Amino acid sequence: MHESKRKRLRANGWKIGSAREFLALTDQEAEYIELKLKLADCLRDKRREQRFGQAELAKRIHSSQSRVAKMEAADDSVSIDLIVRALLALGTTHPELGKVIARTRPAATAS
Repeated sequence: MHESKRKRLRANGWKIGSAREFLALTDQEAEYIELKLKLADCLRDKRREQRFGQAELAKRIHSSQSRVAKMEAADDSVSIDLIVRALLALGTTHPELGKVIARTRPAATAS
């Protein structure tokens, strides 16, 4: 966000901060969310890399297309366990999972 916009918003009484601050997340909650987002991003990328549709992946893991879409969106109703199982079904190795977990996600940009 441009500094001029920040100043304008603050002058009008708005507070500028992160989602973490707004939701008052603990360090553990924020890390859990980041982990889930990294795994969901990896699942989407791996599925596309292998040229699978969501429905094809769903058949492979005995689930539904809508469930795969929720996994890729890191929906609250989906566990990390399910995302990892889907990644393993796509042939993701343990070392690859370790790299996903260890990497830093790019920060979201506010406009």
